[in-house]
Order: sequence, then structure tokens, then C-alpha cells
Amino acid sequence: MGETVERVQKGGGADSAQPRADLHVHTNHSDGAHSPTEIVRRAHAVGLRVISITDHDNVAGLDEAIAWGNRIGVEVIPGVELSIALGDKDVHLLAYFFDYTSRKLLDYLTFFRVERLRRAERIVAKLNKINIPLTMDAVLDQAGVGAVGRPHIASAMVEEGLIETYHEAFLKYIGTGAPAYEKKYQLNPEEAIALIQCAGGLTFLAHPGKYTTDAELFSLIKAGVDGIEVVHPSHNDAREQYYRGVVNQYFLLESGGSDFHGGKKNDADVFGAYTVPMHVVENMRSRLFA
Repeated sequence: MGETVERVQKGGGADSAQPRADLHVHTNHSDGAHSPTEIVRRAHAVGLRVISITDHDNVAGLDEAIAWGNRIGVEVIPGVELSIALGDKDVHLLAYFFDYTSRKLLDYLTFFRVERLRRAERIVAKLNKINIPLTMDAVLDQAGVGAVGRPHIASAMVEEGLIETYHEAFLKYIGTGAPAYEKKYQLNPEEAIALIQCAGGLTFLAHPGKYTTDAELFSLIKAGVDGIEVVHPSHNDAREQYYRGVVNQYFLLESGGSDFHGGKKNDADVFGAYTVPMHVVENMRSRLFA
């Protein structure tokens, strides 16, 4: 686990020397722009051997992605991104290699998506009260088949001409502490970890460098996470080395990926640029199936 994680330069394609994996990718089943099929095709085009579809609170895109992956030679690892409550903070966990047909897991995810819809309705109502005439229909048009979230609200506000930029929505209206912000339903860390363990999977703290203090990181290690997302676009080299040191010190696993949303978050050039080598994936398998 101590080997250096491979960072492929932006634009690296199918002729890159070593097989690699991107373990953090979103589709239009949450807040990504592309279908599962299109994601798999793009993965093949940039030379990825393995990807994980990690949609928010949703595994509905996995069957399609896995089928296309089998067809063109890209392994798709079942994944999901969950929100947990850590104090008053919203923190994300990535889960991998679980049984995505688990009835208990599917029931929880259905509940989370219903709560997402109710939250969106409350946000829209707050926006209307401050004279932002957004409708739920406009938000649902943006969400399509995906689990509704604040990114869809932001996109709808831009599309309706209510604001100029996507990020303006979060800064002025729907970000934490903003006038139309609404807290979403979250599991506590122990509940989320147990949910994934019951489905046979592994849990990782997502992009710790963005939102997580060291004290919060170590509380999650104590709660039982299996690993840390070491490689992420928000991490510089020093952050990567720091988290890799934590991984080694606490006998954890590492993961990494682009957190690709298909350009919706100014991330059009990250796919294929933030990857991990295959031994990272094999270490995950070994932990599960030893």
C-alpha cells in the first residue's frame, strides 16, 4: 500500500504504460452529466482498466455500466457515495465491492432519495420566499433519472436565467449558511459503515482534504472506515503524501479518482487524470476476500 499512486497527466489516453483505475465517477443517476454507458465508453477511450460508478445514494446505473464494461473490457466496481453526519458537518463516504442487490441497502437508498426530494422541495420553497421564482418542475427536469440534489437546483437556476453561474447558486442561495440552505438527512458514521459491511463492502472517507479536519479523520478511523481517498483533484502532492502516511500507519486501504461529473462542476478535463494503479484495487479485493 505504500507504493506511489500513479497520477496520469491530463489528456493521458489508451497508450499509457500502466493499467490504471478511477474509483470515483458520477453518472446522470446522481449529479453527473453522462449515462453509465457513455462513462464506460469514455473510460475505455482514455485507457482505464477499472472504474467505479459512485453515484450519490443511487446504484441504478450499475447494471448498465457493468454490462457495457463487460462488452468493451472495462471492469466496473459497484460503488456509491453516501452522506454522513459528523457533528454539524456533511461528510461523504465512498463504498465499494458491496452487493448492490442487497434489499436492506436498496431500502435505505430509496429512503435517502425520497429525503433528497423533500429537501429540494424545501429549498425551492425558501427560494420562492426570497423572490427567486424557481419551480420544482425545472429542478426535476435537470435531475432526469438521477437522485435530486443541490447541483440540480443550481443548474435549474442557471437554465431559468435566475443567476449567471452554477457556483453563484451555492455562494448566494443554497450553500451551507445561505438563505435557502436546508440540511439533508444523514446517517451517523457507524450506521453508514455497518450498512455497507452488511452488504459485504468497504467504506472510504471521500476527499478528506476538502472538508475534513484531522480530528474528524481520526474519529472516522476509530468508527471503522476501511480506507481513505488519497488521490482526488482537490489534493495536492503534499496532501496525498500525508494521507498515504495515515493509511500506512493505521493499516488502512487507499483509493482515488477524479470525482468526475461530466463537466457540470468545471471538471471536464479531470477524467483519466486522477487515477490509481491496479495494486490499489487488488489490495481492496484482498482485504475483502482474504
